[in-house]
Amino acid sequence: MLTRTIPRTGEQLPAIGLGTWQTFDVPPRGHAPLKEVLTAFFAEGGRLVDSSPMYGRSEETVGDLRGDAPAFLATKVWTSGKQAGIDQMKRSMQRMRTQRMDLIQVHNLLDYKTHLPVLRDWKAAGTIRYLGVTHYQHSAFDTIEKLMREEQLDFIQIPYSITDTLAEQRLLPAAQDTGTAVIVMTPFESGALFRKVRGKQLPQWAVEAGITSWAQFFLAWILGHAAITCPIPATSNPAHLADVMSAGRGPLPDAKLRGKMREVLEAS
Repeated sequence: MLTRTIPRTGEQLPAIGLGTWQTFDVPPRGHAPLKEVLTAFFAEGGRLVDSSPMYGRSEETVGDLRGDAPAFLATKVWTSGKQAGIDQMKRSMQRMRTQRMDLIQVHNLLDYKTHLPVLRDWKAAGTIRYLGVTHYQHSAFDTIEKLMREEQLDFIQIPYSITDTLAEQRLLPAAQDTGTAVIVMTPFESGALFRKVRGKQLPQWAVEAGITSWAQFFLAWILGHAAITCPIPATSNPAHLADVMSAGRGPLPDAKLRGKMREVLEAS
């Protein structure tokens, strides 16, 4: 598995992570395939598992199933008010069964002016290792850029894909300027990318470059940008997990090949 450097510390993080939105929000009777997914994820060299209290049972499912694998656990605070945020973060740690969270992010920037000082205190105390913010809308990019430049965030989590490239204009350069790690949410556009290429074969030149599926095609394109730390595809299917993990082994496309890859999607 390829790794990317977390700029703030130099820590190496495997290049493919695992999201849990929708896929891990299941009752215990649905845990069997998710246990397979997590076991395979860690066996293939993955570490970062991202969740949120917004995702229903997902945090608890991760805590129940991850075992003692060396995970990089990430979750979020998604509420208003200082004490409400503290209480929620404590519950998240209990649900994910950890005494020390690797990363807590302010989900969708909700009440970030209240939560960021608390997260800094928790980081100083060693309760968390990294802090950050997330948002799924382009309209939040200006605020995220401002926070990167003024607040020394460790991580941001944003949308970015082969068909959603707005982050390249300012956010990704700002991340490189400020030493901020970048997690990519919904790298497949919630399945929309697969619908665009349904029934189409991979270009032969992509196969010759070592790409054997559309999932790998889309993830390799993302990882071809040097600012990206870790995309987090979400799946409850062990076969799909094996496919996406293969994208983390490279090789990765250079700028010229990334342009060619985008042309395939623009023609779809």
